[in-house]
Order: sequence, then structure tokens, then C-alpha cells
Amino acid sequence: MTGAKVAVALSGGVDSSVAALLLKEAGYEVTGIHMRLGHSAEGEHGESHVDVLCHTLGIPLYTVDLKKEFDRCVVDESCREYRRGRTPNPCVICNQRIKFGSLLRKALSLGADYFATGHYARIDHWGDRYHLLKAVDTSKDQSYFLYALGQEILRYVLFPSGAYSRDEVQGIAGRMGLPVRRSSQDICFVSRKNYPAFMAQHSLYVPGDITDTQGKTLGEHHGIARYTIGQRRGLGVASGRPLYVTRIEPEHNRIVLGNEEDLYSQRVAVSGIRWVAGKPPSTPINVAARTRYRSRETEATLCLKGQGADVCLAEPQRAVTPGQAIVFYDGDEVLGGGTIESSEPGSCSDRKA
Repeated sequence: MTGAKVAVALSGGVDSSVAALLLKEAGYEVTGIHMRLGHSAEGEHGESHVDVLCHTLGIPLYTVDLKKEFDRCVVDESCREYRRGRTPNPCVICNQRIKFGSLLRKALSLGADYFATGHYARIDHWGDRYHLLKAVDTSKDQSYFLYALGQEILRYVLFPSGAYSRDEVQGIAGRMGLPVRRSSQDICFVSRKNYPAFMAQHSLYVPGDITDTQGKTLGEHHGIARYTIGQRRGLGVASGRPLYVTRIEPEHNRIVLGNEEDLYSQRVAVSGIRWVAGKPPSTPINVAARTRYRSRETEATLCLKGQGADVCLAEPQRAVTPGQAIVFYDGDEVLGGGTIESSEPGSCSDRKA
């Protein structure tokens, strides 16, 4: 679409930088748009780095201060989830509320026809709607984080990097001499270095008991926010056998440890389901489900209950964790997803009528 205007969300990393380059080469009128979040994990020189990148690409740059929105929607919400003994997924929240919420609206208000990011995913249009698909490079696919994007959003969105492998994207950046920076492995709003101070500032550092499944005290934890279901390392508990976090009890400020076999579930309660098509597929709903970003998919059946569902997994899944996203697929297509509320062991045939 030669001449159409597109705003590309730029972080300074290789994926979004190459996305901007690909769109420019395809004939789009490209503008960079950068989020100022005001958090140390962004890197001290992040904004100036994006400025250099846009100069290299020969495109204008808009910087948008979204610190207040980010703090309210992502940081505060994540902290509330941690206090509830859950493990939030800040990337899902940020994509829904910030990148494809506040930042997209700003891009459109600046006159952009489209909004692009460096996500590894694809969008196609056939029939009467837009379809969200996995990336060509399934090892880097990020469609899991995008399940909440509906038709009203996808009509404006482009994912240029999703048609390439990560190696190809890095090769393009190298050949074109793009001044990209290495991606951070930290949580986007707090670095590992500053994590203890963040915990204390947000009242997440409250010691309590670590027990076994029988209630025997094994040690002391340093705030339930530091733990997640399935965790084995960093427990600070001496034992003659491997122990894992199997339950977090915020009402008692307690971490419960158990065995590996205690971590597997097949029955999952899900809330806040969003469907990419705007409505659920026809029943019965048989899908492939992913309970974590890096978990393998398993066949599943959904029984809808309002905006939620009871999900029966064909195979037991390890460490199905409240607060995390569960995403539903049909082959390469993302159907939708929701938030895990709870899980239970045992097969679906054990469920009481």
C-alpha cells in the first residue's frame, strides 16, 4: 500500500527496527513512535538510542509520555495480582492496555493509517474478518501475548517481522547497519538490580512461612511475590528430595511446597475470555490450548460460563498458574484466551456434574 502512513512502535531493539525498515522499503510513509515509561528497566539511553535509529532510517520520531497510564494499568495491576498470590503476565496487560490501547490511539490521532510493532505474529484478512496467526518462526512466535486484540484493533495493525525468522531479522539489521540494542531480560518495569527496592516500595516484601502440604513449617519466605507455581530454585529450604511451589496462600501469607506430581492439572477455570473474532466459535469448542508462553499446546474442550469457561485439557499440564494467560488456537490461528483463575488435578471425567 504505497504512500499509506504507518506509525511503528520503536523500542530500539532489532525486531521493531527491522519492522520500520521493511515497511519503508515497501513504500509506506513511516513514522517512529516511542513510549516514555520512566522506569529504570528501559535503560538510561533508550530514548536517545531510538533517536539515532530514526535518523539512520530517515524517519521522524514522536515520543509519547505514557508513564501514568503504564503505572496505573501495568505496574499497579501487576502488584495487586502479586498480593493476591497470583503470577501476572505484564506483557499481556501492556499489549492490551498500553501498546494497542493508548499508543495506538495516539498514533491514529497523529494521522497514521496503520500501527506496527516488531511482534512475531501475522495478520491475515479473509471472509468478513481479520485473523491473528502465529509467526512463520514458531520458535519466536509471540501470538500468545496478543490474544486480546479484537477486530476493531487488528484492522489498524501490521506485524512485518512475523513473516521472517529471527535469524533473518537479525541478518537484515546487520546488513543494513541498523544501530539496534540488545533486548533486556528484565521485567519491563523493574530491573533485576532494582528488584528488592521495588518489592519494598510496593509492600511486596512481607516475610511468612514456607510449609509442606501437611502444614509442617520448613522455612521462611521473603514475600509471596517472589514465588510462582512450579518454582524449585531459590526456596531456601533444605530437603532430601526436590520440592516445588505447589500453592500460594495469600490469606495466610504462606508458600506451600510439594512434589513434582502435585504440579499437574487437567481442569482449569478461566475468566475474562476475549475472542479475536468478537464471539466464540460454534460449540462444542475443541481447541488447542497453551497455559504458558513456552508450554506445549494440548487439545482442550471449553464449557463457556458467561465471560469465562471451564477448560478440560486432554493431557495434564505442569504448573498451571493463576494470573497467567491461557490461549486457544486452531492450528496457526489464535481464537482467543483468558486469565487462569484456578486449576485442579485429575481428568475431566472426574468432574462432578
